Amino acid sequence: MGQYQNLKFRLIFMNFLQFFVWGSWMMTLGSYGFGEKGWNGAEFGLVFSTMGFASLIMPTLFGIIADKWSAKYVYALSHLLFGATMCFLPFINSASAFFWALLLAMCFYMPTLALNNSIGFNILKSGGKNPTIDFPPIRVWGTVGFIAAMWLTNFFTKSWGLGQSIKVSFIIAAVGAFILSVFAFTSLPVVKKESNLPPKKKTLTEKLGLEAFVLFKQKKMILFFIFSLLLGGALQLTNAYGDAFLQDASVFPEGSAVFNFSTIILSISQISETLFILAIPFFMRRFGIKRVMLISMFAWVLRFALFGLSDNSIPGLALIVLSCIIYGMAFDFFNISGALFVEQNTDSKIQSSAQGVFMLMTNGIGAVLGNIIAGLVIAKWFEPNGIRLWNIGNYEDPRWINIWFIFAAYSLVVGLLFALMFKYKHHPEDRISFKR
Repeated sequence: MGQYQNLKFRLIFMNFLQFFVWGSWMMTLGSYGFGEKGWNGAEFGLVFSTMGFASLIMPTLFGIIADKWSAKYVYALSHLLFGATMCFLPFINSASAFFWALLLAMCFYMPTLALNNSIGFNILKSGGKNPTIDFPPIRVWGTVGFIAAMWLTNFFTKSWGLGQSIKVSFIIAAVGAFILSVFAFTSLPVVKKESNLPPKKKTLTEKLGLEAFVLFKQKKMILFFIFSLLLGGALQLTNAYGDAFLQDASVFPEGSAVFNFSTIILSISQISETLFILAIPFFMRRFGIKRVMLISMFAWVLRFALFGLSDNSIPGLALIVLSCIIYGMAFDFFNISGALFVEQNTDSKIQSSAQGVFMLMTNGIGAVLGNIIAGLVIAKWFEPNGIRLWNIGNYEDPRWINIWFIFAAYSLVVGLLFALMFKYKHHPEDRISFKR
C-alpha cells in the first residue's frame, strides 16, 4: 500500500503540472490576440488552431515512439522542448510569425496529453489497480493545476494585481514545463510491458507502429472517432473566445467585476471539472458510454447558449456562472469517458497509439476545422457592426450573441446525429472490464 501511495502521489503531481502549463496561457490567448495584438477573427482562429494542427500527427507519432521506446522519456523530452519554445513567444508580434512559433510549441505539448493518460493507465495497472476507478481521482488534480494557473495568470495580467502584459503567461508555462520535465526524467517509473504470447514475426504495419489504425475496421470505432472529430470542433471554442468575451468593454465595461476578474470567473469551469470527474465512474457504470457522451453534447449546447444570453447585469453574471458550471460536465464527460472507452476497446500493446488516434480526431482534425471555420465565420459576418441573427440580448455590438448561438446550434445538431447513428449497447456487468 505504501508503494502505491507513493506512485499515486507522483501521478497526482504529474497531472497537476501537465495542465498547469496549459492553463497558464490558453485561456488568455483570446484577450492577447484580440486585445493586445489586435488580430482579427480569421488571424486569431488560425493561431488558436495550432493545437489542432499539432494534434493531427504528433500525438499518434509520439504514441508510436512511446510504444516502441519508453513513454516516460518521450513525455519528459517533449515538455523540455515545449518550455524552451514558449520562451520565444513574448518577443513575437505578427500573427503569422506567432502562428509558426506556437505551432512548434504545440507539436511538443499536444502529444503529452495522450501520453499522460497512457502513463497513468499503465502505472495503475502494473500496481494491480483499475484505471476506470482509480484514474479519475488522480486526473482531477490536473484540473486543479489548470485552475491554479488561471488564478496566477489573472494576478499577473490585471490592473488590480501586478498588471503586467498577458505575455507573462507564456513564461509561467515555460517554467512549469521545465519542472515537469525534470520530474518525469527523475521520478516516474519505467513500466515494462509484459506479454504471455510467444514472439511472432512482425508485419510491416507492426514494424511501423501503425497497429492502432486497425481500429477503423470496426464500425463502432469508426463512428466513435467521427463523432469525436465533430464534437472536437466545439471543445476549445469557449477557451478560445471566452476571456476575450468577458474582456470586451462593449459588453462588460472596463472596471466592472467581470472585466477585472475574467480569468478567475472562467476558472469556475475548471472547478466544476473537479466535481464532474469524480462522478464519471458512477455515470459510466449506470448509463454507459453513449448516454454519457450524449449528456456531454447537450451540455455543450447549454454552455454556449447561456453565454449568448448573458450581459453586464446580476442575472447575466448568474448565467455566466451557470455556463461555467455546465462546462465541467460538457468537457469531462467527453474527454475522460472517451479515453476510457478507447482503453476498454484496445489491445494493451497499442494503447499509447490508440490514445494518440483519439487525440488526433478531437484535438487534431476536429479542433483545426472548428477553430479555422469559426474564425472565418466571425471575420466575415460577426465582426463589429455585423449582422444580428437573433433579436435578443443587450449588446450594442451583436457579434457575441451571434457567435455563441451559432456554436450552440452546431452542438445541438451533432448531439442529435450521435443519438440516432451511434449504436452501443451498455452491459453493466462489463463496466470495469478491459480488453487485454
